[in-house]
Amino acid sequence: MITTADDRGFPAALAAAFAHPFDYADGDGVDFEPFDAFLSAEETTDWFRAWTGNAEASGDVFRVFGCDGTGGYAAFWLVRPGRDLAEQPVVFLGSEGETGVVARDLADFLWVLADGLGPREAAEARGTGAGSRPDARRTAVAERFAPGRGQPAAVLVARARAEFPGLDDWVMGLCR
Repeated sequence: MITTADDRGFPAALAAAFAHPFDYADGDGVDFEPFDAFLSAEETTDWFRAWTGNAEASGDVFRVFGCDGTGGYAAFWLVRPGRDLAEQPVVFLGSEGETGVVARDLADFLWVLADGLGPREAAEARGTGAGSRPDARRTAVAERFAPGRGQPAAVLVARARAEFPGLDDWVMGLCR
């Protein structure tokens, strides 16, 4: 079930993945701060309007769950009509206008995290295979909630990008 405006709590798998802090490792680790719950619908729309410069844009297609140190947001992108939140792709929308599809769904995202990447790192060059730093705690979470789905982050990110190639064009079409 897709989270409604009244239900902003995380799915159990996402909450478990965020139970331990991410190691920034002086810039060589994961630059990600998960929120305690999804941003409200109002906060999401306010952010998306400011981010696109479009006062008519709506943030309804995002469930924002965290940010990096520069203010870029990680979110589920609700583009699969009628599908559960866990089946929606995860995206990163950077503070300087960068966009990137991170994972095809929550299960793949858990394995991206297990491989030691956060949303920003997966959306950037590190998502192509460089800089993998497996995270034992998040691997245990991925094995619990997405058994049999384990792949290197580079493979998962490449599949996500191939399945959802239109994120940047869609966002740029909304920018003013």
